[in-house]
Amino acid sequence: MTAWAQSLIRISNYEVETLQKRLAEITARRVSAEMRIAVLEAEAQVEQERARQDAEAALLLQAYLTGWKVRKSAAETDVAGIEAEESGARDALTGAFEELKKFEHVAETTRLNRLIAAGKRETAAFDELGLRRRAV
Repeated sequence: MTAWAQSLIRISNYEVETLQKRLAEITARRVSAEMRIAVLEAEAQVEQERARQDAEAALLLQAYLTGWKVRKSAAETDVAGIEAEESGARDALTGAFEELKKFEHVAETTRLNRLIAAGKRETAAFDELGLRRRAV
């Protein structure tokens, strides 16, 4: 394999690894945001249960639910934004993989072409040697 092909493959591998790390970080953020939503929903259920058992909590439940809806909406907006970012990161990673495979294909084709050329040179040399022996 030529030095330029190895360099391109090494650079492409680095880019793929960097994008994989970025995607893992984005996925972790999305999971964390989804957990926040689950926690908010659990908290709302606890407050509603408390309101069923306590009259004073029942009076404050509506105010709590209003604030809860705002927090949940903000968390859902965060999840949607992170999902869009994750989609973009996946597309970038796919593109980087495609580039890497192109470079690897070019390098392999170059290697095979060199082997074919070497085989042709060897065959020509043997043919010439055979012709010389025959002539003598």
